[in-house]
Amino acid sequence: MAAISCHRAVPSNTVSLSSSSSAIFTTPLSRSSLFPIVSVPSRASRGRISCQISSTSAPPPPSSVNGPAKAGMKDFLHISDFDKATIMKILDRAAEVKAVIKSGDRTFLPFKGKTMAMIFTKPSMRTRVSFETGFFLLGGHAIYLGPDDIQMGKREETRDVARVLSRYNDIIMARVFAHQDILDLAKHASVPVINGLTDYNHPCQIIADALTIIEHVGRLEGTKVVYVGDGNNIVHSWLLLASVIPFHFVCACPKGFEPDVKTVHKAQQAGISKIEITNDPQEAVRGADVVYSDVWASMGQKEEAAHRRQVFQGFQVDENLMKLAGPKAYFMHCLPAERGVEVTDGVIEAPNSIVFPQAENRVHAQNAIMLHALGL
Repeated sequence: MAAISCHRAVPSNTVSLSSSSSAIFTTPLSRSSLFPIVSVPSRASRGRISCQISSTSAPPPPSSVNGPAKAGMKDFLHISDFDKATIMKILDRAAEVKAVIKSGDRTFLPFKGKTMAMIFTKPSMRTRVSFETGFFLLGGHAIYLGPDDIQMGKREETRDVARVLSRYNDIIMARVFAHQDILDLAKHASVPVINGLTDYNHPCQIIADALTIIEHVGRLEGTKVVYVGDGNNIVHSWLLLASVIPFHFVCACPKGFEPDVKTVHKAQQAGISKIEITNDPQEAVRGADVVYSDVWASMGQKEEAAHRRQVFQGFQVDENLMKLAGPKAYFMHCLPAERGVEVTDGVIEAPNSIVFPQAENRVHAQNAIMLHALGL
């Protein structure tokens, strides 16, 4: 497209301003530089304006149907998409940002002027509040889109939702059922997409868990983490982390409720960590640094709850199981917990339970993830 060049003939005693439409401002500008004080000639002295079309101007930058490309920005869909150095960098950043927030300092605002779309086809207290609060504390504004707001995949195709939200927002977080939905969002969005949970995995939760373990145990590498319960999306995320960072991971679950075979194989083939899948929780927890549990019936499985309670007998984390783990073992749970089902009230309320620091760390871990995704 040709550019239009306009010129005004002005007397020598007036100020002439010129600018280039291709100028790019990379540093903050003062008010005076944005709005310079100029001398405006009187009506009588104003010259004539002449405009001409020039065909020598530079062509506009290329664009796609999605908008600008994700230059310098990254999605966060699976922990195993990143190497060890990157994961550790995210964890270090989480600790740093947490320290700033806990100090009461509110001058660190890297998300200022940015907005985040939060898509929820699967409701959650922790995911919504932790993302919204964390983004706000660092200067941003989060927009909640509930199950009935957009009906992604029903009322409007996922690829169209991704393209539209990319033009409105700087980042998208989605908590959905089908894992393919998060993959489709990331494929068609031109801004970073954060996996807030799918039926397959929950990477933000595990980064928060890793931060919590480092804070309490003193390290992540070389620890023994024992998960007791259903081989669900939390287990898949632990397995993917174990394919990147070396530690001993054990999943103790009833027969028929083991984690995805391909994901187990991926973690074992990586040769990074010791991976065990067992049906014996008593043997599994011995020597554990962390004993971890989750609900036996996740959202979307509640019709199976009664059956699962029968099958999962013997897999409740109670005081006796924690004694077998040893006096130094911590208890973790991603919440919400069904007290008296997968874990006793006494275990959750015990001094070595770190479930609430774990829940708090969702804010700080996710802030670090978003900073990384946005290249900040």
